[in-house]
Order: sequence, then structure tokens, then C-alpha cells
Amino acid sequence: MAKVYNFSAGPAVLPHAVLAEAQSELLDWHGSGMSVMEMSHRGKEFMEIIHDAEHDLRELMRIPSGYKVLFLQGGASLQFAMVPLNLLGGKDSVDIVNTGHWSKLAIKETKRYAKVNVAASSEDRNFSYIPEESSWQRDPNAAYLHYTSNETIGGLQFPYVPSEQHGVPLVCDMSSDFLSREIDVSRFGMIYAGAQKNIGPSGLTVLVIREDLLGKARADIPTMLNYQVHADADSMYNTPATYPIYIAGLVFKWLKEQGGVKGIATRNEEKAGLLYHVIDNSQGFYSTHIEPPFRSKMNVVFKLKDESLDEIFLLEARKNGLAQLKGHRAVGGMRASIYNAMPIEGVKSLVNFMQDFARQYG
Repeated sequence: MAKVYNFSAGPAVLPHAVLAEAQSELLDWHGSGMSVMEMSHRGKEFMEIIHDAEHDLRELMRIPSGYKVLFLQGGASLQFAMVPLNLLGGKDSVDIVNTGHWSKLAIKETKRYAKVNVAASSEDRNFSYIPEESSWQRDPNAAYLHYTSNETIGGLQFPYVPSEQHGVPLVCDMSSDFLSREIDVSRFGMIYAGAQKNIGPSGLTVLVIREDLLGKARADIPTMLNYQVHADADSMYNTPATYPIYIAGLVFKWLKEQGGVKGIATRNEEKAGLLYHVIDNSQGFYSTHIEPPFRSKMNVVFKLKDESLDEIFLLEARKNGLAQLKGHRAVGGMRASIYNAMPIEGVKSLVNFMQDFARQYG
């Protein structure tokens, strides 16, 4: 089988060691005689899997006491509705920072349930930067402040965690940079992430929520959308996404073997540095509009000087074992998603290809 480096933004590359282990256990998990896909979610075998996954995640993120970990479904997109339905707590306004496509969708959905105060926006410069925090216009009576730590489509990433002000908790959509760098969980009221980028296959959403934020849901919320219901049932109110949770657990163990989040963050810095170096030193053949302090370490978005070369670039890249480099239709160009599981060899292969391509067509 030809080796391919998969730069898809999601569902995304998984560690080879994880896939190999899952393959070896596919028909028989640990001598149970059952595949994880067919075992009862309430049986002792799966209870061991989900408990181990939560334990390892808590260790990796150093999640303090007073926080619940929830394994839910519906993707980050469902959270755009679940967050206000659960966290308004009698208040009627929410602060949101607008830094791109996913922020805008969060704003649109939140407006169904609350007044949205756009505390800051970088739309004025095509989402190429993040406004200075001192310029943000916050509502001291907001139920929470929501932001997207990494805009998967636009390639914009927060290099810092915003400060908490007026006792307004921070809520973060961390879907595409979850576990990619160290963070202080205690600074957040809630973190959520769709799995299909840095955690595991699609179908799973991970939440880390401060316990004092539970029990604030509006009275008419559907049962399945109530965080308190899932917290009380330890993510087992209904049948959870058993196989994605199993794979996520394997990914968490793999991460621990890589030196934890600190170890993988060092590697991520190196990978992103290689790519941005070749873009910045291509004499304009490649370019990115994202200002350097805010460039994503996960999704490197760039364009070719001559757009007529785009299809040739993609075709030649695929011939060289470099897959899924086409940019999102909303922004065009190219996008190299270099999540935790992307080996540095894959990035080096892409860099070499980009340099050769620029020499040939520049």
C-alpha cells in the first residue's frame, strides 16, 4: 500500500500506532471475545474503556477537581445551541468573540436564545488577526464569553487564553487544537471539542465543564440536551458513541507516550515552523494573510500566487503521497492540517514538495 500523508482538516489523520492497535483488537477486545463495536455500553468491558479514557484525559489536561468530563454526541455544531440552553441561567446576554467561520456560526445559533454582544471582531481585516484584548467591549452581565481558540477554516489561532472579567466564565470551542498545547483548565468555565481532529473519529464530542455551571438549563430544554442529565449519568444516559470513545482512549494513551501535551506541543511548534518558513521565504509564490502572531499551528492556510496552478499543485501533491490539501470552499487556496498525529516526516515531505513546485513553476 502506497504511503500517504493525510492533511485533511477533519475527519483527520490518526496515529498509526492507534490504528494498528485498533486493528489487532477489532474482533476480540482483550480476550472478551467481542469487538468494542458490539459490546454493551453498560457491560464491565466498556465501563473499563470509558473510565480509562476519562482518567487519561484528566491526567493529560491536569483537569482539577470540580470539573466534569462528558462524552457526548452531535459535534461542536450542536454545542452552539446546547451552550446557551444550558448556561444562560436566567441571564439574557452572551459575549462572543468573532474570529471567523465557526465563531460566526456560534453567533448565529446563540441569537436564537439570547442577545449576542460581539465583544470583538477581526472581520474588518478578513479575520487575519485577533483584536487586542484591551479593546474588547464586554458585557459585565453576560452569562459567559465564548470564543473559538482555533479557526479550522481560516487558519487563525488564539496565542493566549483571554482573561476572565466580571466573574463571566470563559467558554471555548477548542475543536481543532484540543490537546495540542498546554492550557490551564481552571481558567475556563467550559471547553468543548468535536473529536474528529485531535481526539479520534467523528461521532464524539468531549466536554470539560465546571460543576457550578451545571443545573442552570432552562426548564423547557430537551432532556438529551441537558448537561446535568449527562453529568448525573456519567455520560451514559443513552448509548454513547462507544467505538469513538474507545479510539479516543487509545489516542490519549498514545499522547502520554509522546511526552504528554507538553511533548506534543513542542513537536507541533516545529512542524508549523517548517511550513511557515517555506511560505515566508518563497518570494511571494506562496502566501498567507494571517498575521504571524495569530497563525494556526494546526491548520496552515496558504495560497499560490497564480491560482491557475492550484489544480496542478493538488494533482502533483497527490502523486507525491500528499493528500487532502485543498482549502475550504469558503476561502479557497490550500490548507495543510497538521494535527498531533501528523508525523514531522509528513510535514518535511510537504515542505520539500512545495519548494520543488515553486522552483518548477515560479
